[in-house]
Amino acid sequence: MSVEIPYVRDIEFNYGDSVEVSPLIRRVVAENPSAFTYKGTGTYIIGHGRVAVIDPGPLNDAHVEALMRALEGETVTHILITHTHTDHSPAAAPLKALTGARTYGYGPHGAGSGEEDGDMDFVPDVEIRHGDIIEGDGWTIECVHTPGHTSNHICFALKEEKALFSGDHVMGWSTSIVSPPDGDMSAYMDSLALLLTRDDEVYWPTHGPAIHDPKRLVRAFIAHREEREQQIIEQLKAGHHRIAEMVPVMYAAVDKRLHPAAARSVFAHMTRLVAQGRVVTDGEVTLGAEYRLP
Repeated sequence: MSVEIPYVRDIEFNYGDSVEVSPLIRRVVAENPSAFTYKGTGTYIIGHGRVAVIDPGPLNDAHVEALMRALEGETVTHILITHTHTDHSPAAAPLKALTGARTYGYGPHGAGSGEEDGDMDFVPDVEIRHGDIIEGDGWTIECVHTPGHTSNHICFALKEEKALFSGDHVMGWSTSIVSPPDGDMSAYMDSLALLLTRDDEVYWPTHGPAIHDPKRLVRAFIAHREEREQQIIEQLKAGHHRIAEMVPVMYAAVDKRLHPAAARSVFAHMTRLVAQGRVVTDGEVTLGAEYRLP
């Protein structure tokens, strides 16, 4: 389920360490590696003295302790959340309790999504919108709403370094999972197109290394999704009318343990194709429905 990314540098760190990755950015990686988080959640500290923290991470005592060590002698003024998955936002609560900083995010997790990995407890102190500016001591953040992975996903652009904290919208090791109903493939594609209009020079994703040729990668992600949609069309032509029939063929080279997630991705594409009129179904668009070409 990944696009080959040969032109980004791999991430180097030791769990629990704070690593300075640019003049204004430090990163602390949580020890929660998995098939969906790569080597772990990268929490970013912006500025010096009076700082912002982006994506505090999972409820992991060791990670929160590592963050507090990295923040010793400093004041946290803002806690910024790209989106409400359990590897990104839950540690905002203990960090807020320890620092008194307010939390900033687009909003709570999408209503009715029922995702197992959705952080349903997080509600931002300050709701932010596309184009909002957050200013700190020596740093300026522009909010860039990028729905698709989740409806409340938002990226943060550090103007002083032309750097975009891209959350899970653009990761440094794999494509993003888009899982309905809160995940929306059309919104995701539109959000990728939005990034091509910007002049960001580097992306700092929450998972994986920095992306130093971001527009090339974004174009590759768009092409990858368009290729997936064409694969679905070919599967329908071949007589496979259900997602469960398509996934073993389309994802033959992928670990079968990831096929349920792959099915959700195909479902997201199918929802988009039906909305475009390129695919039809007699009933509701569901994971188990039967699809055909018009």
